[in-house]
Amino acid sequence: MTKNLGSWCTISHRGIIANMVPKPFNLGIIQVYAPTPACKDVEVEKFYGNIEKAKGYLKSQDITIIMGDFNAKVGDKSVNDVVGPNGIRTVYERGLRLVQWCQINDFNITNTWYQNQPR
Repeated sequence: MTKNLGSWCTISHRGIIANMVPKPFNLGIIQVYAPTPACKDVEVEKFYGNIEKAKGYLKSQDITIIMGDFNAKVGDKSVNDVVGPNGIRTVYERGLRLVQWCQINDFNITNTWYQNQPR
């Protein structure tokens, strides 16, 4: 993969962006670690702002993957094409914030679409 790495940079102490240039499509990977529930809402909003800033470094035609630990539980109820039926039952405020952000930005939470071991 190193020969396909076009560029990379940190977006904060909570994230990094890598621009991959394999053929036939470019791939932007944003790796994040969200604030824990103990952090204030201002920190969470700053976190999402940094993701938006990172998306700005990618071209609109690039395939974009945002991955990592969002410290959010989104529940096990399907929400359009964003949340699948296999999430964790509990829904927290941070999970609702993540779902809302994904709806606005046309992303989906992929680990809720596949059945995992019971937790």
